[in-house]
Amino acid sequence: MGKTISSTAQFTLHYYKPGLSKRTREIHGKRPRPAPSLTMQPASAKWYDRRDYVFIEFCVEDSKEVKIDFEKSKLTFSCLGGSDSLKHQNEVELYQSIDPNASKQKRTDRSVLCCLRKEEPGRSWPRLTKEKAKLNWLSVDFNNWKDWEDDSEEDMSNFDRFSEMMNNMGGDEDVELPEVDGADDSSPDSDDEKMPDLE
Repeated sequence: MGKTISSTAQFTLHYYKPGLSKRTREIHGKRPRPAPSLTMQPASAKWYDRRDYVFIEFCVEDSKEVKIDFEKSKLTFSCLGGSDSLKHQNEVELYQSIDPNASKQKRTDRSVLCCLRKEEPGRSWPRLTKEKAKLNWLSVDFNNWKDWEDDSEEDMSNFDRFSEMMNNMGGDEDVELPEVDGADDSSPDSDDEKMPDLE
């Protein structure tokens, strides 16, 4: 009398041929496992430098459960983003120290903006990170980058006014972000100052 052999058994027996190593039979005799899904990834971000603040914008739409830890030499960001609630987490060892108590954050439907108050105002940051490391999720915000060290006295008053508005900025979505000096559409030189010379 004969017995019916299942397709799974036939598949396994097929690879138990003379000449095949045990390792080869193990590889081909087992069904491949699905690759594990990624449950966490860093959020893409862009940053730029100002006289008193360093700005970093995490580009996450429809963010939820946003948590930001401002430390003296470190910034930690995490949230759930998008319709699939993908978890994001970023940790940045900062180039210089900041004042955690004076640093702010602002969430919108498109991103989360962090304003880091420099511990040493007036000192430029050539990069955001402590080490010269290339982070694939971080880029320079050239639209808002400005060589503020060459600003005139008039620009200095704009920075002072901007700092006052930053102190009044909270996490409420109804609060409008303050205008950054040099990025005001009414300024005649705004278009010339947005993009730095790349050469």
